[in-house]
Amino acid sequence: MFLPKAPPYDALAWAKMSFADRARLSCQAWAVQGYGSPLGAYIVYVLKIALYIAGWVYFCSFSPGLGTWDTISWWFVPVAFQKAIVWSLLFEVLGLGCGSGPLTGRYFPPVGGFLYFLRPKTTKMPLFEGAPIIGGRTRGILEIVAYASVLVYSTLCLIHPAPGFEQFLPIIIGLVIAGILDKTVFLAARAEHYWVTIVVFAFAQNWIAGAMIVQLSIWLFAGFSKLNSHFPSVVCVMASNSPFTPFAWFRKAMYKNYPEDLRPSSTAVAKANMGIVLEMGTPIVLFTAIMTGSQTVLYLGLGMMVFLHSYITSNFPMGVPIEWNFLVVYSGFFLFGANPTITPFQLDSAPVAAFLFVFSLALPIIGNIRPDWVSFLLAMRYYAGNWAVSVWMFKEDSYKKLEKLTKTSGWLYDQLDMFYERKVSVGLVSKVMAFRLMHLHGKAFQKIVPKAVKNFEKYEWVEGELVAGMVVGWNFGEGHLHSEQLLRSVQAQCGFKDEELRCIFIEGQPLGKSTINYRIHDAEKGLIEDGKIEVADLKELQPWPTK
Repeated sequence: MFLPKAPPYDALAWAKMSFADRARLSCQAWAVQGYGSPLGAYIVYVLKIALYIAGWVYFCSFSPGLGTWDTISWWFVPVAFQKAIVWSLLFEVLGLGCGSGPLTGRYFPPVGGFLYFLRPKTTKMPLFEGAPIIGGRTRGILEIVAYASVLVYSTLCLIHPAPGFEQFLPIIIGLVIAGILDKTVFLAARAEHYWVTIVVFAFAQNWIAGAMIVQLSIWLFAGFSKLNSHFPSVVCVMASNSPFTPFAWFRKAMYKNYPEDLRPSSTAVAKANMGIVLEMGTPIVLFTAIMTGSQTVLYLGLGMMVFLHSYITSNFPMGVPIEWNFLVVYSGFFLFGANPTITPFQLDSAPVAAFLFVFSLALPIIGNIRPDWVSFLLAMRYYAGNWAVSVWMFKEDSYKKLEKLTKTSGWLYDQLDMFYERKVSVGLVSKVMAFRLMHLHGKAFQKIVPKAVKNFEKYEWVEGELVAGMVVGWNFGEGHLHSEQLLRSVQAQCGFKDEELRCIFIEGQPLGKSTINYRIHDAEKGLIEDGKIEVADLKELQPWPTK
């Protein structure tokens, strides 16, 4: 129950193999085992969603006008929805949501978030790096106060019987200030969804129309971002990891010819296309329903929504924020099911309309065209498989220099060794390499790694997301939080020598371009090489070197 599924190879021997052998064995194991999380990990996720729902119910109890509690009718009272959004922001910015647990290498303690954001001298990611007062590398009293204000004002809003402009405005301002001082906090709050919606609450009288725009935009751009060559590989990785894919034959069916050929099969491509149709179709159908007043179309759209998010949620624990999916489904029923006579065109505030044009339209478009400019979260490119990523390679025991940093999380193996023997810990972490390599962009590493390091056997491969989770206290697939800025900060505090730490940074594929960009950095020497790789060439490769 509490032991992860052992990979079909000797983990300690695996750790001493060549890059090609490590990659091949771990990818073949992932294809039929996924991450191999123990049953206890799933129990933790169930308890977390129970805590999330219980918190929402608790804060709703401060609003006596919700009606009777023995039915679900109170779910569809506007103040209940408002509190769901504010509670979701608070839950996430505390670090209890998508930045917790195995997803960011958190075993003990299982959360980062507030354990970092309230602690002096922890590493931060300022929006204006190097600027006087606000651009430092580590957290001081200013950053702590700004973050604490978000927690305080969010809580005050939640316990207010009928929150309004005076309760929403301090949250809005506080998160902007906290985000300028440390963009990690802004992203951790899932600002592209929750903060934007709270702005609508504060400044639009008919805020339901504005909230509809936010939700429709999230679905539409999430689906749009998957119109690429990357998404079929995402489907393969997710299907292999899902606890609801119990049969090995079905997992193998995701690949052309397991175990020799792990490129996506026609089945995986078909599933990917169906997912895109469903994700883009849901907002289109719901929009059509409220514009035409058709109850039949409305039911169809709500059914599509439930099916979509049920499938996404089933693919935990490696890559799904369960509470977010719960909130989105609830939002669909509240905004469209309970308010079918309201349309987005009834938004009654020109400034809010302009604000939504920027955050719910312009930024997602720009983020697809120039993914190096915009966080994939702000661009709403969820699960598209086309993200900025990085790998940090520590030579021998050079990773011990990270102990110079102020942080609450230890080295990943040190965390796992509290629960398992080292062989089990290495076996579990070995799958993280497979998770990255089996995505389409991950195949680029087989071309880049030989350029980055000699004697790969002497290096420890560490996913950039895990480094960010350990160093800055939060990550959720945001590659820009573990790129050059974080490397500069880590190097300034730790002082790695030449070849002790090499990093490979890969940027997402821009819309309309056929290549992805990469950079190789040495912590001490800086940029070693940058270049481009044709995505079409990657589609022909296995997740491991074959030559």
